[in-house]
Amino acid sequence: MNETHDPGLLSWVESANDGETDFPIQNLPFGVFARSGRPPAVGVAIGDMILDVTECGRAGFLANSPALKSCAGSSLNPLMELDGKFLSEFRSELSTLLRADTVEGERASARSDRILVQSNDVSLQLPAKIGDYTDFYASVNHATNVGRMFRPDSPLLPNYKHVPIGYHGRASSIVASGAAVRRPWGQVKSGAADEPTFVPSGMLDYEAELGFYVRKGNPLGNPVTIDDAAGCIFGFCLVNDWSARDIQAWEYQPLGPFLAKNFATTVSPWIVTSEAAEPYRVPALRRPDSDPQPLDYLRSAADQERGGLSAVLEVYLSSERMRSEGMSPAQLSRASFEGMYWTVSQMLAHHASNGCNLRAGDLLASGTVSGETADSLGCLLELTRRGAAPLSLASGEERKFLLDGDEVIMRGFLEAPGRPRIGF
Repeated sequence: MNETHDPGLLSWVESANDGETDFPIQNLPFGVFARSGRPPAVGVAIGDMILDVTECGRAGFLANSPALKSCAGSSLNPLMELDGKFLSEFRSELSTLLRADTVEGERASARSDRILVQSNDVSLQLPAKIGDYTDFYASVNHATNVGRMFRPDSPLLPNYKHVPIGYHGRASSIVASGAAVRRPWGQVKSGAADEPTFVPSGMLDYEAELGFYVRKGNPLGNPVTIDDAAGCIFGFCLVNDWSARDIQAWEYQPLGPFLAKNFATTVSPWIVTSEAAEPYRVPALRRPDSDPQPLDYLRSAADQERGGLSAVLEVYLSSERMRSEGMSPAQLSRASFEGMYWTVSQMLAHHASNGCNLRAGDLLASGTVSGETADSLGCLLELTRRGAAPLSLASGEERKFLLDGDEVIMRGFLEAPGRPRIGF
């Protein structure tokens, strides 16, 4: 940690000093935005504004560094590929530029009309060119809840507590927040039917997850050690791994998820960097003594001490009727990432343990984040017990799964005592 994490820092961007903002000066997440008539550009979220990094360079407010040069395009991949030293120096420079008590900040504030853009006036883009996407199954609560629906006496498969389970998703169908998602068609077979039918999914679901982008890749054939894994992560985002549960139930054996998952995955557009997240590190989940300990390649004293993340994920639902009647979205769940069975470093190290070559811009996701209580379940499959216990909304509607016109809203933030809350 360094001076950029100082809880007392204030910005000359007044909205960044509001205790309710996701983007105080201690956050400084990176993203890509587009204004009408202009190509997409790299920006940094600060309060309800966006700092245009390219314009800051043109105005002479940022040094002509490798980091600034890497922000000249329309994706964060070149920035992700840089040595960590340059990333840290760039964050420090941006912090100094946005601080209320620096000469650099005073100069920048005088030209705010040139370097700042209102968030509401732009379109937020996918922040990176995502070459590959992998989704894990790292919440033991989620795995247990889902397993119990199909295997009441033995919900967890024998390998679950030995190996981080994951599947390769589809990078081409990843979209940024706000994109409409079409209900997928697929093969579905009910228990009583003799043959499957090809129909629109009737069990469309969301999954609230935490995602993380690869910064430093590894050559093909060269594993990443558990102690080096954290240094390979550029930053974090929210992920909604949309799921068609009826299609999934028919197709997932013997090779796992396929068309039930690859029709769409939504990510939040801002990436909270690993450096910004550092003050919110916590110990990894302490496993019961009766559980197997991770194998040596997944075990590290440093990861056990600070491999967890104090993140909270919330899910809200807004139906067409609720919006037409001016009703607020209904909160469905609130879950803590601290309860994950596998850490992000364990997920990444396992992914590369066979020599699989990860590349800058690759996206990995945690799988559904669920807690132990009924109000902390991160998908409708769990919340409604596969539709057997429908949710009641304040509008008088019920939901087993998503209906056309529903909007799913996910919010997430990092929190720690004595620290400002920083959000996604």
